Amino acid sequence: MPRPRALFRTAVCAAALLIPVGATLVPAAAATPAAAAGAASATTFKAGDPATEVHGLKGEYFSMSAPGARDFAKLGGVALDPQINFPGLTGTFESTTGQTENTTARWTGGITAPEDGDYTFAASGDNGFRLYIDGKVVIDHWEPDWDNEQSSEPVALKAGETHEFKLEMFQDTGGANMFLRWSSAKLAKEVVPESAFTPPADFEVYPVGLSVGSDGQKLRATFDDKVGSFSRVKDHLTLEADTSPIPVKSVARVPGNAKALLVTLTAPVQKGQQVRVAYDGKGGLTAGGKTVPQISRTAKNQSTHRLTTTWGDKLDRNHPLPEYPRPQQVRDDWKNLNGPWEFAGAKAGEKPVFGKKLGERITVPFPVESQLSGLERHEDHMFYRKLVTVPKNWSVKGDKHGKGGSNRLKLNFGAVDYQATVWVNGKQVAEHTGGYTSFTADITDAVKGSGEQEIVVAVTDTTGDDQPTGKQSANPGGIFYTASSGIWQTVWMEPVAPAAVDSLTTTPDIDKGRLALTVNSEDASAGAQVKAVARDKRGKVVGTVTGRANSPLSLPVQKQHLWTPDDPYLYDLEVTLTDGRSKDTVDSYFGMRSFGVAEVGGYQKLVLNGKPFFSLAQLDQGFYPDGLNTAPSDNALVFDLKAQKDLGFNSVRKHIKVEPARWYYHADQLGLLVWQDFVSGNLTGEKGHKAFLDQGAEMMKQLHNYPSIGAWIVFNEGWGEWDRTETGKITEQVQAADPSRVVNAHSGVNCCNSKGDSGKGDIIDHHDYNNTDPAFPDDNRAAMDGEHGGFTLRMPGHMWPGAPTAIYSGVADKAALTAKYVENTRKYYLEAAGAELSGSIYTQVTDLENELNGLWTYDRREIKVDPAQVRKINREVIAAGAAAGERDEIKGGGSWSLDENKGTKAADGGPNRKDLTLSEGTSWTAGVHGSALKFDGEGQYAETDGPVVDTTGDYTVSAWASLDALPGNYATIVSQDGRRQENPFYLQYGQGGFAFSTPGAHRARLELKPELGQWYHVVGVRSGDEIKLYVDGKLAATAPAGSADVSSGALSVGRAKWSGGNTDFWNGSIDNVKVYDKALTADEVSALHDTDQP
Repeated sequence: MPRPRALFRTAVCAAALLIPVGATLVPAAAATPAAAAGAASATTFKAGDPATEVHGLKGEYFSMSAPGARDFAKLGGVALDPQINFPGLTGTFESTTGQTENTTARWTGGITAPEDGDYTFAASGDNGFRLYIDGKVVIDHWEPDWDNEQSSEPVALKAGETHEFKLEMFQDTGGANMFLRWSSAKLAKEVVPESAFTPPADFEVYPVGLSVGSDGQKLRATFDDKVGSFSRVKDHLTLEADTSPIPVKSVARVPGNAKALLVTLTAPVQKGQQVRVAYDGKGGLTAGGKTVPQISRTAKNQSTHRLTTTWGDKLDRNHPLPEYPRPQQVRDDWKNLNGPWEFAGAKAGEKPVFGKKLGERITVPFPVESQLSGLERHEDHMFYRKLVTVPKNWSVKGDKHGKGGSNRLKLNFGAVDYQATVWVNGKQVAEHTGGYTSFTADITDAVKGSGEQEIVVAVTDTTGDDQPTGKQSANPGGIFYTASSGIWQTVWMEPVAPAAVDSLTTTPDIDKGRLALTVNSEDASAGAQVKAVARDKRGKVVGTVTGRANSPLSLPVQKQHLWTPDDPYLYDLEVTLTDGRSKDTVDSYFGMRSFGVAEVGGYQKLVLNGKPFFSLAQLDQGFYPDGLNTAPSDNALVFDLKAQKDLGFNSVRKHIKVEPARWYYHADQLGLLVWQDFVSGNLTGEKGHKAFLDQGAEMMKQLHNYPSIGAWIVFNEGWGEWDRTETGKITEQVQAADPSRVVNAHSGVNCCNSKGDSGKGDIIDHHDYNNTDPAFPDDNRAAMDGEHGGFTLRMPGHMWPGAPTAIYSGVADKAALTAKYVENTRKYYLEAAGAELSGSIYTQVTDLENELNGLWTYDRREIKVDPAQVRKINREVIAAGAAAGERDEIKGGGSWSLDENKGTKAADGGPNRKDLTLSEGTSWTAGVHGSALKFDGEGQYAETDGPVVDTTGDYTVSAWASLDALPGNYATIVSQDGRRQENPFYLQYGQGGFAFSTPGAHRARLELKPELGQWYHVVGVRSGDEIKLYVDGKLAATAPAGSADVSSGALSVGRAKWSGGNTDFWNGSIDNVKVYDKALTADEVSALHDTDQP
């Protein structure tokens, strides 16, 4: 029987007002035309708005009595929740209970099935949960795991009959989520909808209907009686769309309706978002003369507003992406086949029917799931069909051997995800597997005379296992996004000569001033001739070469002008292939540059054209809200790259995606060095491994000629990695295939599912979002910070439907995000750029679906930082990297007699003139001879303004020292700062002895309990792979040396440095410090002691 309308109880605690609610992550296909962001349109509301029927569940949120108790000890808040669809519950728990961990939740009410049937419930959560129907447990998974879906046995439900419902869950630590789905013989598996739930009868729900209008920027609240006293409501009303607040602009009465209020928002609600409205009951609002109590309710969302880009709004669906798609191999004659195609979903194994129209239309080349495709749904299997005509002046009519000198006809696909089969006039002309690489079909023999030619393309894309998918997912959420299936790059056809240029292979050699060139042609005869001409930007010929097709050629480049991000100089290249009467000419271009790793300032560092280069990049994933994997226009491709360039970055990491050729062309022109990822996937066995390797090799081949690409990244965080040894072998194969570039075996080798460091490649790469685990170069590899940052900022009106994924660090506004970026970059990357680190990659360019960590919004309409401040710090970092190794020459060490006995400076009598500066109240006292420095062990020290000895070679450090108290651990006489966790050396006393220590706990040590106040002469010597400790002129200990690390910082007296922080302070006096850039002999140490002793 229908249940009576309930009233919302007024005892709901205030903390419940901002309870986040879950939302569908991918919007359903548009039932009405999408409203462009910012577009003006009349607001409409559907009839029947007052709350005549209430759906949802009573949600109660608790804190546990103790960690791990998993009980319902203390109620924190209560709300009407629409359904069990919560991608993120930590915000809910925090707002209701004041804590994000050690919490529980309970949802109660009734559940009603739409049809009779046996329903299977499926629940997943973080952490455990129990589901009850009519008081019986149907799912019991009270376990501390996460995202482990559990299914019930079938439960018989009758249509219209309400069954008692209860779901409980607990949250121990970390993230929290909860989902409940159902399915039956007639119902595909789906989240149990709001319409199926009703709150308990005793859970009073105040009668008000809430609905968001079609423009997304107005909300109507309809009451049962006349409303009054609403002038202060604005300041007591909040609205959240998918847990993100949207500020209220104004509240007014609806014209002509005394029972309704119109709430205008500062930004639009998107179609598909779940909207939570909360009124705190303190704004004086009345209905029927009675005070309206506290309300927390989900509003009906009728918005048609969609997240789009300005380029998508202006799209010409008949002629999308009209630009020539292959800039490295340009011909004059071609025909773009983008635009309307016929379309139909298909079943696995279904064969195409030729000569018959398909029932739907799709805009190619946009993925079928995208808004711009016009369909916006996923299909595992699909057909495309298009009728085309071949221009008569193309003269396409000969056979493969070119009898009569006629041209061949090529049909080109930029990319089709994932498996494609192509027919022309019913004849199969191509099969291709791989969603990120291009392919070509010679369709000459399938063309039938003049008139229309039928092209049919069958595509299968399950976005499943053993398929390089990148960040696409059939179940998007978090750091995985909506799939992009089908044709997603430009389709075009072109006439070519019988013996045509299939591709070019170009590799610059700046040491020789030449370009290695191979002109590849499958149909060229052994006698086919090639001529290549290079021209500079003014059109002047700078090099010419002739030779045979399919053979290596060497093209000289006169007075070569090198390509760099600051000066992205490109040469034009014209290539002509002549084979008898067949002649084919293509236009191309190239850049002269080298990129590798070399020793700079004692570290393995990246070098561009032989010079130190700090690669400062952003993570660029290349998704768009309206086109998904496909940019809505060529200008959109340029925008993303130029946005990074304008912010001062000099590089870009193309993350687990291969872009259309024009993206790399723009990177070449704008000057951004590209780190190109291989495309990963969920690889379960040999089939997946082969797909990953084969498609990765094809990607390298197709992208080889772009000068902006400086590096290949094979694996990311262990995604798809199957064996550490195999990772090393694959990396060596990539290096062998392309020695002109740097190879990064594993970005984020310290993270996630990594199998560990293979030790191979040119780069050691850590992901360091918490700035606690930086990479450090080894003997052969430069160090990269492959990902960091990820600071999140919500921008109402510019956010994808679904609860935000706040997995890194959130800030309040644009100023805070700017400050955080600048501070983080200055603190962790400025000094490192001039020393051990060769590059860093900030996450990321734009927001992306539910990730809000971009410096631009997902729709590219708003920048989230102050560009001037970001650019300034970025250019400082790049300049520091370029100056790496350029430091004052260190000769002779230093000598500090410490006889000043006053002031805050102690003079260096050595050749470097590196005076000591006294810090934190360091004072003077009587020394071995004259005065000495006095330290309190609580933070006092003295230091130079930089290193005084090269610690990568042999050296000696000497000092006289006395203790006023024994240290608890170690106390430091002399040390010199480096960039690693440990300093290159420590001369210390601790744990019952004097010690000379080098990295890795390599210590030469003498056990000795010193007399307090007595002077001791302590000397440390490094000689090759050995260290020695001398005490009072005598050899006390010898030990193997640790790594000979570079010193980049101060020589310090009275302190050490560990993990970047000052520590191990000396409590006593130090005198007559000497440092030598050689290893003193035992006799020299003895003589030094005898000369200086009291």
